[in-house]
Amino acid sequence: MIRPIAHLVLHALVPGVVARLAFKANWSRAWLIMVATLLVDLDHLLVTPVYDPGRCSIGFHPLHSYIAVGVYAVMTTIPRFRLVGIGLLIHMFLDATDCAWMRWE
Repeated sequence: MIRPIAHLVLHALVPGVVARLAFKANWSRAWLIMVATLLVDLDHLLVTPVYDPGRCSIGFHPLHSYIAVGVYAVMTTIPRFRLVGIGLLIHMFLDATDCAWMRWE
């Protein structure tokens, strides 16, 4: 029960910490953009069940694929898309961490 709750809390906290440290002048805008990348989880609607606490998102859902992660990395090099790319990479990192936590349990 604690893993899913911790996972969701980290999806809000980690972008906040990154925004405060790296984007001090506009940290709230940066945080909102990075948190908005949670919309990437809409790809969960393509499978049944939509939420499976034992399923690793990385490599399973289309927007969580390794190719998509590469695209997100490239986005960080384009100033207009940098915050979205960073937010998506944070999201993928946290999802990968959740996958590792599942294997450890």
